[in-house]
Amino acid sequence: MIALLRPVIRAVTYTRWLHLVTAAVVATVFAFVTPGLGNVNSPAGAWLLVVPLPFLALAALLPGVRLSEGMQAQLLLFPAGRTGRKGRPEPRITPARSASRADRRRTAAWLIVRYEAGVATAFLSVHAPTLTVRLISSAAGDGTVRLPLRTPGPGHWSYAVLGLLVPVLFLAFVVLAGELQARAARVLLGPSAAERLAALEERTERLLEHNRLARELHDSVGHALTVAVVQAGAARAAGSPAFTEQALTAIEETGRHALEDLERVLAVLREDAPGPAAARPALTDVERLLTAARGSGAEVTADVTGALETVPGPVSREGYRIAQEALTNVVRHAGPVRVSLRIAVRADVLELDIRNPLPGAGAGGSAVSGGGSGLRGIRERAALLGGRAETGVHEGTWRVRAVLPLGV
Repeated sequence: MIALLRPVIRAVTYTRWLHLVTAAVVATVFAFVTPGLGNVNSPAGAWLLVVPLPFLALAALLPGVRLSEGMQAQLLLFPAGRTGRKGRPEPRITPARSASRADRRRTAAWLIVRYEAGVATAFLSVHAPTLTVRLISSAAGDGTVRLPLRTPGPGHWSYAVLGLLVPVLFLAFVVLAGELQARAARVLLGPSAAERLAALEERTERLLEHNRLARELHDSVGHALTVAVVQAGAARAAGSPAFTEQALTAIEETGRHALEDLERVLAVLREDAPGPAAARPALTDVERLLTAARGSGAEVTADVTGALETVPGPVSREGYRIAQEALTNVVRHAGPVRVSLRIAVRADVLELDIRNPLPGAGAGGSAVSGGGSGLRGIRERAALLGGRAETGVHEGTWRVRAVLPLGV
């Protein structure tokens, strides 16, 4: 019983009824200006369902009409906060101006559907209460209402039953018409299949961009924190003012670069747009990584073959992050060991090779597992560029090797 009454007590039922009957304003205007259309009880009154349709189709050509109809539908057909099945928010439409012929055709179809449903709802809204009063009056013996089948005499109990049934049927019609109107709005005023696909692709691209930014934050901030912790510990153990000054300088420089990366990423996330690529470090800034690693006690030797300036921007930036993560792992897990960094720029590929001796069975075993997010990020960066990355034990050393194509 409660389930049957729920549609009647919902506010959305009556906001949808209001949305339907307001469409009858157009019918009222045509009834006033066109002789004969105002008498809905005569055959001429049926033309009221047809005459305004060409004018509605012409109105649909105006781009702003779709926006106006969408805003009305969103406000009255889909009240904010309303939930559908399983407690999920009910899908709504996004009002927008007509941008194509398909939008104008769907707007015209929407105006016609809304008009026809609105005229029918307005007609019943006026005549259903009147019919109810007449039927109850007939049940009391005051007059007789002609019925399609056998008409009983005045005072018959069946008039009272029908008088109570008419409002129930009218409310059922309002609920059903409102639901159908909402479904029509989603189809005719909502985005088309192509627009939904484009929005999905845009959202996917945005998520991929956010995922890339998260990896950059992990690499940059993780590198800065690792360097700061290692250098601070080394300065305390050394007890040398000169070494402490050198360590503080390296910590300051590394922290400043990490803050720059953090501010850039946060600005991109706030604006929800790609950040300036030129502000991101590239392989031409690799000396920054070498200085930070050496300041942490590692003995880094670098071998650069080819011109780093000729490497395409995306490859150069991702190559920098790969080298940064590899050196961060060395400082974090191996400590002050010898590290060899080789960067080779060839005609079609960029090759990065970072090696260091294994610090011991425990650390080596942990590194070999390759389960860390840093190593996984290295492989993901290489895969996104169409390249490959290998991490693991090689000839008694721990090696990170990445091969990135230059044709990006």
